[in-house]
Amino acid sequence: MTYNAIQIDNIAKSYRIGMADKHPVTRGEAVRETLLSPFHYLRTRLRAPEEDEIVWALRGVSFDVKPGEVVGLVGKNGAGKSTLLKILSRITEPTSGQAIIRGRVGSMLEVGTGFHPELTGRENIYLNGTFLGMHRAEIERKFDEIVAFSGVEKFLDTPVKRYSSGMYVRLAFAVAAHLEPEILLVDEVLSVGDAEFQKKSLGKMSDVAKEGRTILFVSHNMAAVQGLCQRTIWLRDGQVEQDGPTGEVVSNYLKTSIFSNAERVWADLNDAPGNEKARLVAVRVLDGKGEASGQGRIEEPLTIEVEYAVLEPDTVLNISVSVYDEKGIYVLASPSNTDEVWFQKPHPAGRYLSRVVIPANTLNLGSYSITALLVEEGRYILAQEDGVVSVDMVELGTYRRGYFGYWGGIVRPLLDWQTEQINTDPAVTAPIEAAQVD
Repeated sequence: MTYNAIQIDNIAKSYRIGMADKHPVTRGEAVRETLLSPFHYLRTRLRAPEEDEIVWALRGVSFDVKPGEVVGLVGKNGAGKSTLLKILSRITEPTSGQAIIRGRVGSMLEVGTGFHPELTGRENIYLNGTFLGMHRAEIERKFDEIVAFSGVEKFLDTPVKRYSSGMYVRLAFAVAAHLEPEILLVDEVLSVGDAEFQKKSLGKMSDVAKEGRTILFVSHNMAAVQGLCQRTIWLRDGQVEQDGPTGEVVSNYLKTSIFSNAERVWADLNDAPGNEKARLVAVRVLDGKGEASGQGRIEEPLTIEVEYAVLEPDTVLNISVSVYDEKGIYVLASPSNTDEVWFQKPHPAGRYLSRVVIPANTLNLGSYSITALLVEEGRYILAQEDGVVSVDMVELGTYRRGYFGYWGGIVRPLLDWQTEQINTDPAVTAPIEAAQVD
């Protein structure tokens, strides 16, 4: 009889929202609060919580994972993914239901999971190995490989509390991946590492999967999910929305992950940004299908629409949009100077709709906000709405060719490459003249 590696039966997890305490102002109030705090704690705990004090992170989640299966777990932030992994790692207990784990579990849920900050990197390797049920001889057999993978050789005998977050996560992942757990639980923690480390880590996970070990992989990187997992589970509001083949689940997840800030419309022109000459009417982000969407795909063009009303005849206008990433970095600006018909031309009174297309394979993964401007005669700003709409750029990994790590850079163009064999002799005997480019 074959047993499941992970068996989750009707798991639910609720949290009680605590009431914010009033901070004492005087020393007397502070002393009083200190003396009464045990009684306040008991009174709060013994009182039945109100309905609005309860938040359900998970509700009735059930699924099984077979030994050797690599399963992706996707969903928006707050969907319950991390909570579920914490239950499986025995960090927290479910409110109801049960989770049965058959096998040795290695967890990578957050930076430095299971590390003691006062111990050195060397000591933490042995400590984590012991937690996983490894004998000292087994740990020593893998020790050099772990250290080489993590890249922290120089700091191996330094307490890990002095490590950077990148060093912390490299060592933690190296331990979890190399000490041969039968079940590996991996959260989005890999996003902490740099591009080189992410590539190496995902490659290691691919090797682990080929060895027949069970992996539950949580990520917002759909290319990584599709590259590693044949099956994916989509969590939505703490419940299983879909469980099936990765391609089908990811496609449905991306279709519904639409944000409400893809369009901004001013129904009353009197309240719209601008002045007596011109006012904004609407700003929209359109996906590759021409539909208003807060989610765009890297492999498809992205269109920004600016609708506006010219109130004073013969106003000379141009339109401009600016794109910023989630860190506030100015990615690009585009004035309407390629519009041969209306750029810097007098506009008769009326309604206008301007469109600009950002080509496919331009923006990188991430969230972007868009600022729209109406500019008179190229000098005077009549209307400016900062961050009026935003878009999340995602991808299906069409052009990655097996690489699942973060692709660095603010922009990510798909540039043409060409290679030709110039000689059958690999020896270099003379400098190669520069090729003539037509």
